[in-house]
Amino acid sequence: MAAYVVMPEHVHLLISEPQRSRLSVVIQMLKQITSRKLKRPDWPRFWQVRYYDYQVWTEEKRIEKLHNIHCNPVRRGLVERPEDWKWSSFVHYATGMEGTVEIESQWTARRREQCGVVLLAGAHPPAQNAGRVGQPLEEG
Repeated sequence: MAAYVVMPEHVHLLISEPQRSRLSVVIQMLKQITSRKLKRPDWPRFWQVRYYDYQVWTEEKRIEKLHNIHCNPVRRGLVERPEDWKWSSFVHYATGMEGTVEIESQWTARRREQCGVVLLAGAHPPAQNAGRVGQPLEEG
């Protein structure tokens, strides 16, 4: 995951295209797992039926989406500054500090290298430039 913000009634995610499945399957699994854990019995459902995606092809657009995601709580009047919203990846981007959800960034890649962590075959590699979110893999 590259970025997130959890709002009172929705969530924004900036993620790369999954290597092992389709995005729709990943979102379906996320919704199933979280709704089983978080849905109250008196609610008809936890998630809305649909989700909306937007493909990000350029570094400029990735930065724009990252900014929009992190500023969402400010625009809604929930906090004065993005760093005040604790259900967001903003503080990680601003300081490198780990949060509840691990973010793929230069900081997490560096920590893995320092700890000697080797990614398993087929796992997502650490982001090299945190740029190509949503970009199809190049055939080599």
